[in-house]
Amino acid sequence: MNIFEEIKMLLTYGIKNDLIGKYDEIISRNEIISLLKLEEWKDTDISSKIIPEYPNKILENICNWAVEKGIIEDTVTTRELFDTEIMGKITPSATHVIDKFIKISSLGGIKKATDNYYEFAQKTNYIRTDRIAKNMHWYSNTEYGDMEITVNLSKPEKDPRDIAKERLLPLSSYPKCLLCYENVGYTGRINHPARQNHRILPFFLEGEEWFLQYSPYVYYNEHAIVFSKEHRPMKINKDTFSRITAFVEQVPHYFIGSNADLPIVGGSILSHDHYQGGHHEFPMAKSPIEKALIFKGFEDIEAGIVKWPMSVIRIKSHNRKKLVELAVKILDNWRKYNDESLNIYAFSDEIPHNTITPIGRRRGKDFELDLVLRNNKTTELYPLGIFHPHEDVHNIKKENIGLIEVMGLAVLPGRLKEELEILERYMTESDFKTKIKNDTKVEKHLEWAININKKYLKITSENIKNILKNEIGITFSRVLEDAGVFKRNIEGQNGLTRFIEYININ
Repeated sequence: MNIFEEIKMLLTYGIKNDLIGKYDEIISRNEIISLLKLEEWKDTDISSKIIPEYPNKILENICNWAVEKGIIEDTVTTRELFDTEIMGKITPSATHVIDKFIKISSLGGIKKATDNYYEFAQKTNYIRTDRIAKNMHWYSNTEYGDMEITVNLSKPEKDPRDIAKERLLPLSSYPKCLLCYENVGYTGRINHPARQNHRILPFFLEGEEWFLQYSPYVYYNEHAIVFSKEHRPMKINKDTFSRITAFVEQVPHYFIGSNADLPIVGGSILSHDHYQGGHHEFPMAKSPIEKALIFKGFEDIEAGIVKWPMSVIRIKSHNRKKLVELAVKILDNWRKYNDESLNIYAFSDEIPHNTITPIGRRRGKDFELDLVLRNNKTTELYPLGIFHPHEDVHNIKKENIGLIEVMGLAVLPGRLKEELEILERYMTESDFKTKIKNDTKVEKHLEWAININKKYLKITSENIKNILKNEIGITFSRVLEDAGVFKRNIEGQNGLTRFIEYININ
């Protein structure tokens, strides 16, 4: 391999994709030469070479060379830290990126600006397109519409050598978390990703500075994260609804939502106030109102219960301020609401259990909010949560049900890829029960497989793959039903009606 050719290919890639300019090339070249401990430069002719759409292969080749020369260790994490540092040498400054976004937005509109920024995040390899492509993705038809399913294969497993090093590292509180502003341009370490190729955009929401970035492991189109400049805990309150509607006023083609602010029903990072959004219509957003509602004092606001496995109140109005007032009223009443007949308890002593997962979007000139009622109480019978996936569906989904799952996108663990392949082989055979029972990788799926076998008259090698995929979607619907506080039966729906009446009385 000619290392000078690879460097020139990367520099040409940077110029082609407007990451660096003509007079930046020599600076970037010298910085990369220094990083690779080269003492000279040998120009090469790459006119016959095809510059790739993304830099993954070039970076892989450079890392291979660096491993061969003993510059870096051959582990996944070390390679990631190193190739990110290389990409940082051809990533434009934050000011350049922000100015370009503002210019495109003013001349071509906000959608054109976010399109360009999303492409930029891929071109800098901040979003690793080669890994995202590994994810499995499909839709499953259910009584609630087509559920969206993805099996997450984009996050590589850590090398044991990296894990060993991580244990020896001193504790560090910089950056305080993965969402902090201080991550921009950060060198990284074994237990914290490098971000030299990371650039973010400032947004002002209700007079406060927030930032927009994309998730490096996107689960859907333009998977955005909007986070506070200040490192502070998440909190669902009036400010939440105000910021959500303020954001979709500025970026009307995006949805934006928040994880709940309590453990079990919240997201993975409760320590930093943030939202998730993007240019994607989730299954829940497509679901219709199945029962219209009228809220006293807000008769001009369109409202209803959404046909969804969880308990969702949808409200819609062109009046943003009044919509926020109604959302606050619903939240405040839910925070203190009890229904012992349905195991809904607002508090255990002073510990709160009730909260909301809110999602906002635009419908033409209207603002629309979906308010998903959540409760995180645990019991001896349900130690992970009364309104959490129950044990009989843990073979598919055991983890917390966060914002993305609430909206109808199942993010499932990578283990399922191999497990489904094994089940596909076993379930077409007469002794499938014995084979599944005796295989430690798939024994957890035994009851699920038996029920599927009873449901279908004929299972063959031709249809088993589609059967299993569709059944995962149906099981995911059950997962969401478990997380719903007012169940989809008569008792549950009557309970939801009582809660609506409670709001109107108060």
